[in-house]
Amino acid sequence: MAKFIRPDWDEYFMNIAAVVKTRGNCSRRQVAAVIVKNRRIISTGYNGTPPGIRNCCDGGCARCAAADVASGARLDECICAHAEENAIVQAAYYGVPLRGSVLYCTISPCLTCAKMIITAGIQEVVFAEEYHFNRQAAALLGEAGVKWRHWRPAPA
Repeated sequence: MAKFIRPDWDEYFMNIAAVVKTRGNCSRRQVAAVIVKNRRIISTGYNGTPPGIRNCCDGGCARCAAADVASGARLDECICAHAEENAIVQAAYYGVPLRGSVLYCTISPCLTCAKMIITAGIQEVVFAEEYHFNRQAAALLGEAGVKWRHWRPAPA
């Protein structure tokens, strides 16, 4: 009989996040967030323009469409919402409380998303890749008692 291998919970939710990010419509980067409570998915989000706005990948965001803008520059001009932001807002839209939940994201949260994570009552953040996860965001999460960790898949 062949050995049956199941992913652990972190790998399971990160694999789901990898699929969710394929819906992202930002022309610069695809990112996803999956919010889980009691090992059940309660909200997901990906990065892109708000509903009713032309998708970023279709030219909806002038900042992302500009070829001369470096990664991480002029973010105040970007109209795309972050994956964490969208997951939190979707939960609010449908009346789903997030207190005590875990947020899995494909990339580490920025400072603005860290503030939203704290305010939403999320208790832990697990991220796959580090992207501008600055000391201020990490310190803020820590000060608020939000655990965070950099997840790496187990070697094959």
